[in-house]
Amino acid sequence: MPSSSLDPAITARLKRNPDGLVPAIAQQYDTGEVLMLGWMDAEALHRTLTTGRCTYWSRSRHEYWVKGDTSGHVQHVKSVALDCDGDTILVRVDQVGAACHTGDRTCFDADLLLEA
Repeated sequence: MPSSSLDPAITARLKRNPDGLVPAIAQQYDTGEVLMLGWMDAEALHRTLTTGRCTYWSRSRHEYWVKGDTSGHVQHVKSVALDCDGDTILVRVDQVGAACHTGDRTCFDADLLLEA
């Protein structure tokens, strides 16, 4: 993974896993619907902040990917927040089409484990 142009103050706050990654939750900005979980490093976060499109690090392909570049299911960034511990990123987006690679609207609607 290349070095990043992310603000050093933000970079210092990121608590990364051993692979240098932070989980990033994508949430529909107007409904609160949780769409997916991806992984970001400092460069992916920098690209997300500066382009207005979600950029993730693919752990399987070992490369950056911009959500929607191949599928057309784009995530337009509305806001980005770092949690209080600096170990999770919340990206509120306007999701166009399916968020899940399976074609489902979200990655969390296929396997409901408990509903109260």
